[in-house]
Amino acid sequence: MKNSSLTAVDAQFKHNLDLMNFEPLNKFNHLLRLWRVQGYLDLMWMTQDWKLFLTYYASDLFLNIAAVTGVLFLAERFDGIGVWTKPQVTFMLGYAMLVRGIMETLFGYNIFSISRRLGRGQLDHTLVQPHPVWMALLTEGFMPFSGSASIIPGLLLLLWSGTVLALDPTISWLFLALLNVAASATILLSFSFIWGSLAFWAPRATEEISSSASGLLRTLMPFPLDGLSFAMLSGLMTFLPVGFLAWYPARALLGLESDAWSELLTPTVAAIFSIIAVWIFKQGLKAYGRTGSQRYLSFGHRR
Repeated sequence: MKNSSLTAVDAQFKHNLDLMNFEPLNKFNHLLRLWRVQGYLDLMWMTQDWKLFLTYYASDLFLNIAAVTGVLFLAERFDGIGVWTKPQVTFMLGYAMLVRGIMETLFGYNIFSISRRLGRGQLDHTLVQPHPVWMALLTEGFMPFSGSASIIPGLLLLLWSGTVLALDPTISWLFLALLNVAASATILLSFSFIWGSLAFWAPRATEEISSSASGLLRTLMPFPLDGLSFAMLSGLMTFLPVGFLAWYPARALLGLESDAWSELLTPTVAAIFSIIAVWIFKQGLKAYGRTGSQRYLSFGHRR
């Protein structure tokens, strides 16, 4: 009986390993299944205590709105900021909230703050899963219900500003808009992983470095960067890529940039940052393979 049980487990494990080599269509279907499981878990958490969920969701909603309220008040008081009209500022703030909402929806449970997982020794939970690390990181943080407190107001701001600006989006414009939003989210995620990967080498000292690094970007991303000196603007577009999280892509989509290729600059920068992040993370994994976890804390791990 024991042997038959082991055979069944071995067969199931072999089947899971076979999933590593599936074709792109099967990979996509597997991603959808994992997202469905995580979405179901998020829904169960939401419905088990409505009072707790509503308190949490309302708090998150107010915090996300407060993050852009200061800039919105400035635009209202002065009927715009610099070359930006009030509806254009609102469009940029809606874009920023949407990017932030994507992070909270797709990469919750400390995937976005990856240094917490690495610093607390929780990567082992990911490594034992019967699918690749990239797939686990892409699906374990999916929070479609509890993480939408920034997406909904962001979409409302975009719709309102688009109506006031009388935007007539074409199919190509919508495609470029979605591409730029995805690119901005990729830059934010890559920046967090670049700094967070330091926790492979110094887990205790850098446990909170991802949240600190990404928090700096999220604090600055709602502000227009027009009027800054060349040196400061260059720094905020390279080493600290705040400009590509909302300001520049919003300028490109609203036609404030004269360059014909301006809508493709943010995706190009996203590709560069993602390559750097993947390389550093892989180097960290190699170091982790030699040293393993030096400490373990269960705090923040989703059970």
